[in-house]
Amino acid sequence: LDLAPLSGCTLPFPEIMAPKAKAKAAAAEKAEKAAAEKAAAEKAAAEKAEAEKAAEKPEEKAPETEAKATEEDAAMEDAAKELETDAATDTRPAVKADAVKLNFEDSTLNAMPVAGGKILMSLSEGGMQHLLASIRCNTAQKAGRYMYEVRILESLNPTSDGAGNGRAGPRQLVRVGFSLGGSSIFLGDGPSSMCFDSEGFFLHDKSRKRLSQKFVRDQTVGVLLNLDSASPNKNTVSLFINGTRASDPVPVPENLVGQPLFPTVTYRNVSVEMNFGPLARSTLPFSCRMLGAAATADVEIAKPKTGGKPEVVFPVGLPDQGYFQWVDQFMENNPGYVELSDRKILEWAGKSGLWTQRGAAGGSNDKPEARFGIPSMDDWSVSRVIAAIAPTTPRNYVLPELKANLVAGDRENALVKFQGQDFKRKAVVMMGEPEKAFKEKILANLLEEKKAKVELEKKRKAQEEERKKQQEMRKQKALEARKAAEEARKKRQRIKSGEEEEAKEEEEGNEEAETKEAEPKEEEAEEEGAKEEGAKDEAAKEEEAKDEKMEEADGPVELTEEEKSTLFPKTSLPDLTERELAMSYAGFTLPSKAEGFDEVAFAWQPEKKCAEHMKAWIMEKKLNTRAEDLTPGAEFKESWAKWQKTLQEWRRCQSDFKDPAKRKAAKEKKAEEAKKKLEEDKNAMIEAGDEEGAKKLEEQAAAAAAEEPEEVDLENLDVMAVEDILDVGGGEPLFANFTYEDWTLLSTRYELHLLLYSFKKDLNDPDRTSFDLKHLGFYYNKYYRKSWNFQQFGVKEFDDLIDLIKDSVSLAEGGHPKADAAADASLESFVKLTEDNRRERQRRIDAGDETARLKFNRPQGPARPGPGGGGGYGKGGGKGKGSPAPAPSYAQKRPYTPPPSAGSYGAAKQARTNYGGGYGASPSSAYGRR
Repeated sequence: LDLAPLSGCTLPFPEIMAPKAKAKAAAAEKAEKAAAEKAAAEKAAAEKAEAEKAAEKPEEKAPETEAKATEEDAAMEDAAKELETDAATDTRPAVKADAVKLNFEDSTLNAMPVAGGKILMSLSEGGMQHLLASIRCNTAQKAGRYMYEVRILESLNPTSDGAGNGRAGPRQLVRVGFSLGGSSIFLGDGPSSMCFDSEGFFLHDKSRKRLSQKFVRDQTVGVLLNLDSASPNKNTVSLFINGTRASDPVPVPENLVGQPLFPTVTYRNVSVEMNFGPLARSTLPFSCRMLGAAATADVEIAKPKTGGKPEVVFPVGLPDQGYFQWVDQFMENNPGYVELSDRKILEWAGKSGLWTQRGAAGGSNDKPEARFGIPSMDDWSVSRVIAAIAPTTPRNYVLPELKANLVAGDRENALVKFQGQDFKRKAVVMMGEPEKAFKEKILANLLEEKKAKVELEKKRKAQEEERKKQQEMRKQKALEARKAAEEARKKRQRIKSGEEEEAKEEEEGNEEAETKEAEPKEEEAEEEGAKEEGAKDEAAKEEEAKDEKMEEADGPVELTEEEKSTLFPKTSLPDLTERELAMSYAGFTLPSKAEGFDEVAFAWQPEKKCAEHMKAWIMEKKLNTRAEDLTPGAEFKESWAKWQKTLQEWRRCQSDFKDPAKRKAAKEKKAEEAKKKLEEDKNAMIEAGDEEGAKKLEEQAAAAAAEEPEEVDLENLDVMAVEDILDVGGGEPLFANFTYEDWTLLSTRYELHLLLYSFKKDLNDPDRTSFDLKHLGFYYNKYYRKSWNFQQFGVKEFDDLIDLIKDSVSLAEGGHPKADAAADASLESFVKLTEDNRRERQRRIDAGDETARLKFNRPQGPARPGPGGGGGYGKGGGKGKGSPAPAPSYAQKRPYTPPPSAGSYGAAKQARTNYGGGYGASPSSAYGRR
């Protein structure tokens, strides 16, 4: 074949380039086609033979097919057939007809009985409309097959107040089912109950499945519990509506099998009728006895509480010293008591499907904050309703009102609600060293919490390892996919360029060469595969080593010695807020029988030790807690006004002295006033008949005027001996050389002096003559309505500031500020102290000591006073600890700039600061807002 004319052209059939290969491929294709046709013919023949064989005896196959269909129909009929049968005659003794009833000692406080306990209503006042009501029957079923009925009589529609913001579930809800005695009273709350609800769901633990029909008002709902071991439906619960099955038999959860199960109903915004028998309201397809007609051997009736009046327990303890932990242990050991507290209301709301807004946890354990976004819940109207209902319901109560139970007046108000004729009123005091059982329980709880944290961490690490492993596998697969794609791309490229055709053309002549070339490639592939396997083995060994290390580290979880010494673990919220504690702790007292208690018990320590412990605790709080209710007195206001007026006059006097014209005018005015006074004195003496005395007075004045003024050595002046600070000589005031820093120190001296004496007088507590230095900003703001700005003084430690105002304020033992000057010290004395200190600094500066130069930071803007004050006095709030001051921007000496007004000095030029902000003194703090 001459291919010359086709040179440079792409041929449509590559086989033209390899005639031998083309012939070989055609032969192979022909053989493959013949084999496929032969296989298809054989398959068709086999199918035809089977069909003919089946058609030979049709009369023999028909009965088999018909029998099979009959069996399937029977199975379907059995599935639809009611497996429950009529109740057999039972001659065993049965319970009395009125013995089975609702147990109102085992119910929520909003479950209201009507018509002798046959009808249940709920409260809808305020936030009560959002809370579930629940009650248990007094009789538990432990064998046999019995039923009880519930009928919704009415649906209530209270006024909505934005409930959709924080509530899950319908406004009207009914749950019917069974629960274990002593478990949560609410159906659907945990693994100890099972129930059907009006929305058609079956609930157990965290499972919620739609297994029944919905039921509504005026429908009679029957709940059948089959615990009969001889029944095909044993250990199942079923729902019937108006006598018709509304659900298939639902198996009783494993953890409830073999347990006595109490009929329970949970509802909201409805009124329901309860029927335990002995007669049913709606007839079922089969006869079934009601629970009220059950055999005595098949049920267990809870015994009513006896023993006289119910008891009200008032726990009395100190904040953050195991108070609520003791209450929790008491409730665990005494399940028949009902806790009346705000924290339990929040827990109740959570079980009712309400949720708080994100980040809403606040307040304290004693008075937590309710932030559901529902006005009728957030206003604590529920608490007021419960406070009104509880005294009318004979139950055993616990009132863990921490602050109220420590204040005599609040205890008296609580005792008035629970009258002695209806309740036994008991106070239990837990203070000092806890009892052994309490300690053991606390340590056991700490150990469980630690184990839970360790398990959680292990699970997190395992998940992280698995995530990394999966990520590595994905990377490996992606790499392999890229390699495969690259090989495919190269192969397509070779085909396109004709390399494969050339290889086929030379195939016969080069088979031996290709074989030799393939052998090293195969060896290379095997080596690569071996390397990959080795890498995988190495990775597996590393994983095993990690697992072994984790197993070695996963030893038994134990408490450290520090943890074992913990008596009162910290909680996420304080027992009392700082503000509430500060305003009430001084009035804390121990309860006594004289207040009206029937009994006062001391759980941990005897009465005497409890009294000593409380006294020491109160004293410690007095020294370290702010007096939130402190109010500046009238004497302080008068002294402060006088100081501001005097300070303004002094600064105006300095300004006039520095002005030559005003200084001359002041001198002439002084001379004129002296002359006028002389004339008045002379006239007075003449009128009195003493002309000689008047003449002598005039001569003395003339002689004094003729004398030259005595030179005053201002450099060596005894500052403390100066009689007139407005004129130490030549009309010069003592404060003539005061700069901004000196005036600031003068004001600081007097303000701290006045603050300390006013605090002591206004608080009127002999145990609190001063306060902790960390609260200086709080009291400074409370009295002067401006922030305490430590940073303006340009010093690092508070002790450095004390050096600048020495002889006025110092620090007593314990870091409490103390006034050194007398309470009635004159205002002029503070000027003398300030001038004396200024002269001492100036001498040090003249001697080359630049550390004596003041470097105050002049405030740049007006202060914005807030209720929190200016903070503490240094980082950490400890003595001698201070925050670094900003870089100095002013020298010591500069011309004085007069203030805009008398009352603005200090306040108008005071900078905002959060110095010591850890103590809540900043105006923008949450504490200040509250």
